[in-house]
Amino acid sequence: MQKKIAIVGAGLIGKRHIEAASYVDNISISAIVDTSCDASTYADENSIPLFPSIDALFKSQNPDGIILCTPTNLHVVQGLECISHNCPVLIEKPIAVEATKAEGLVQFAKERSVPILVGHHRRHNPIIQCAKQAIEDGQLGEIRSVNAMCWFYKPDEYFEIAPWRKALGAGPISVNLVHDIDLIRYLCGEVKSVVAVSTPAKRGFENEDLAAAILRFENGVIGTISVSDSAVSPWSWEMTSGEYPVYPKTDQFCYQISGSKGALSIPDLKLWQHENEPDWWSPISATMQPYKSADPLIMQLSHFAEVIEGNEIPLVSGEEGLKTLQVIEAIQTSAAKGVEVNIEELYASEPQVSGIFA
Repeated sequence: MQKKIAIVGAGLIGKRHIEAASYVDNISISAIVDTSCDASTYADENSIPLFPSIDALFKSQNPDGIILCTPTNLHVVQGLECISHNCPVLIEKPIAVEATKAEGLVQFAKERSVPILVGHHRRHNPIIQCAKQAIEDGQLGEIRSVNAMCWFYKPDEYFEIAPWRKALGAGPISVNLVHDIDLIRYLCGEVKSVVAVSTPAKRGFENEDLAAAILRFENGVIGTISVSDSAVSPWSWEMTSGEYPVYPKTDQFCYQISGSKGALSIPDLKLWQHENEPDWWSPISATMQPYKSADPLIMQLSHFAEVIEGNEIPLVSGEEGLKTLQVIEAIQTSAAKGVEVNIEELYASEPQVSGIFA
């Protein structure tokens, strides 16, 4: 049975969701909520009903689900409005600007038994699903370490067309690293504490343009991750996965996960193992893990329909989106204060941090 989905915000990502919906049999776009002239033209050209607000939408129709593709600072208030109408909602990432506000949204949805999904769509990519399966099958043994690179060069035009990207809090930690943190959590487990450093943007913006962090996981894994939007590099998910064709694809990798029996690079899915028992004197070689390519946005929409129907639980729930945001905030706090930040303590009533730098 087709599910009627309304899109709130017909910008770049909103239009991508509408396009992806045309490939999903159990989804139909029932409305757009937007007040821009561009959205009005787009809705008219595609014969999609247009509404100026979520309230106006619900007064006219009863969508089965809503996708919020609006600026992050609107996610919480709009998410609460959707949930108050008992309407399942897919919220583009990140779930909110602040984790404490996201927590209230997640709790409200839990009380109303209304599902929240967060648009960390990379989890739906068959590459990541294949990597997840290899880890769960024990091919890497006990995971010991993970490394992630998120390096690329954004041109000046990127910042000029949207000046908010120059502001404090809009740097690559919030805008880009949130995707990579979510995947690392999904593949390797929950992050317990972080130590991070960052440097001010060389272009003179209010935010950072380079940061790195050491992640300590609850299961004992140690991770390293770095991000920069002013470093020329072939090593980022955008440049290696081929997920979004606007980025030129390279044959490099951006993540490395190592365990007691093997190591895996992503997204090329090379599994490295010794011929016999693990031994640095023993020959080591790689095998490619097979997978079938698919558009993760299409997979995410199909999954949303199944969640609405009650056939599946969210792959990226509101709780998952919240936990990812908490790690991002811990990285920002650690970089600002020069201390190791325990995530549980950061969100306690009286957060405590322990110094590690002289």
